[in-house]
Amino acid sequence: MDMNEKDSNFITEIIEKDLKVNNTDGKIVTRFPPEPNGYLHIGHAKAICLNFGIASKYNGRCNLRFDDTNPEKEEAEYVEAIKRDVKWLGFDWEDRLYFASDYYEEFYKYALELIKTDKAYVCSLSAGQIKEYRGTLTRPGKESPNRNRSIEENLDLFERMKRGEFKDGEHLLRAKIDMASPNINMRDPAIYRIKHESHHRTKDKWCIYPLYDFAHCLSDSLEGITHSMCTLEFENHRPLYDWFLDNLNTKCHPQQIEFARLNITRTVMSKRKLQELVDGGQVSGWDDPRMPTLAGMRRRGYTPEAIRSFCDRIGVAKTESVIDMALLEHFIRDDLNRRADRVMVVLDPLKVIIDNYPKGETEELEAINNPEDNAAGTRKVPFSGVIYIERNDFMEDPPKKFFRLAPGREVRLKHAYYIKCKEITKDPKTGEVTELHCSYDPNSRGGSTEDGRKIRGTLHWVSATYAVDVEVRLYDYLLSIDEAAKVAVEEDYKKYLNPDSLKILKGCKAEPSVKKAEAGRLYQFLRQGYFSIDTDSEPANPVFNRTVTLKDTWAKMGKKS
Repeated sequence: MDMNEKDSNFITEIIEKDLKVNNTDGKIVTRFPPEPNGYLHIGHAKAICLNFGIASKYNGRCNLRFDDTNPEKEEAEYVEAIKRDVKWLGFDWEDRLYFASDYYEEFYKYALELIKTDKAYVCSLSAGQIKEYRGTLTRPGKESPNRNRSIEENLDLFERMKRGEFKDGEHLLRAKIDMASPNINMRDPAIYRIKHESHHRTKDKWCIYPLYDFAHCLSDSLEGITHSMCTLEFENHRPLYDWFLDNLNTKCHPQQIEFARLNITRTVMSKRKLQELVDGGQVSGWDDPRMPTLAGMRRRGYTPEAIRSFCDRIGVAKTESVIDMALLEHFIRDDLNRRADRVMVVLDPLKVIIDNYPKGETEELEAINNPEDNAAGTRKVPFSGVIYIERNDFMEDPPKKFFRLAPGREVRLKHAYYIKCKEITKDPKTGEVTELHCSYDPNSRGGSTEDGRKIRGTLHWVSATYAVDVEVRLYDYLLSIDEAAKVAVEEDYKKYLNPDSLKILKGCKAEPSVKKAEAGRLYQFLRQGYFSIDTDSEPANPVFNRTVTLKDTWAKMGKKS
């Protein structure tokens, strides 16, 4: 988040106290430590803003470090995607790009140090046996029969593990702590396991890999991190974090601080579940605009400024909570309202023939690009005798409070003229209205007349002669229910997937100003919502993603409160 002088929370209070007593030699060093086993999501954005924001607030520095200790699930593709996302959010790690794999030699030496001080041993129990021996929250664990192996035997076995003499799972290096500890994480946790997997950076150099709890604290120490901020699920791991650093000859002892992770309604916030959606084809990929990934949000048209403002608004706390998706959308709308040019696009076209408009004539009408931004200027919109309007802007037999077009009724065309419906044409087989015949008032150009008559309905439109055919993708929430907490514990979360999360509309009609717009260009379709040009788009055949609708439920809730 964008930290400034007035920002204060329990983390800044801890840091300021440390600075006051000079616990960190006046330096603040943080890190953002993603695992490259998937794309970043909006929850990671909170951690990114926090870590880089804290560093900026206290004139410190923030490292980007990949905790790449599990070659089975990690890929170079994810590394590049994460770097892209952090940069897109507006943060720069400068020359401080690190990988846990940079420290494999140091980790190995630290493991040897624990063995030599009789604080680690090679265990030969199977995975099932280790689980059985670990005990439960109400029953203490029992010691492995290998716990009292000699230092010499452990050194020999560990070296042979490193040389690749054993199969996966045949042996495990474990810390020797306390099998009766009430904290299960302290019951002789694993330090190294055998994995004959090629690593995306070290290739086949190693066949043993450190466990996260061991590698993470040591990486922090090797980089001189002062405050290691992580989410609440790691709170019970903090004693283990401290134990490793207290029992090894390390460079420094960072302070681990836990904060509540970000939970949002109507989406999935588990990287494992997001991977399942990608692998199962329920979405088109990690950058599918329905996904809560930063890549998906970028493709959908979310801006980094809006996401940073959102993260700043929700702040950091020690208590878990669920944030309404409407709040995030509020910040997206607020940002797009200031930057998105207005255009007219008809999603479900109905042809309107203006019978008294001069045949073959075209005129250019001036339209404001963005009323919130004077520098955005104006554009010319072509108008002719045949136009398209939205099909639902016409009703043959309208109810009392329908103020749009109907037989004998007059409406205003945005930036143009008043028109009155004179006649309708229907398909003789289906009875569907196929076109309208209207007249226009030539003295109403710009949307007003000298007689001052009041017209309640204003419609957007597109000239049929100059219309650009576009594809529009209407994205909705990934999940069909609001109860994020319920989904979080419900393994069969896929039954909550929203079947209407994507609707593809072809043959939509857009004004010509959108033609050849570059991917990522942001627009407000008048009366429809905010949209962006998709990465799949071609200049001659624009494809638009709906970023967010115009309706702002959070703003209304705020006014009521």
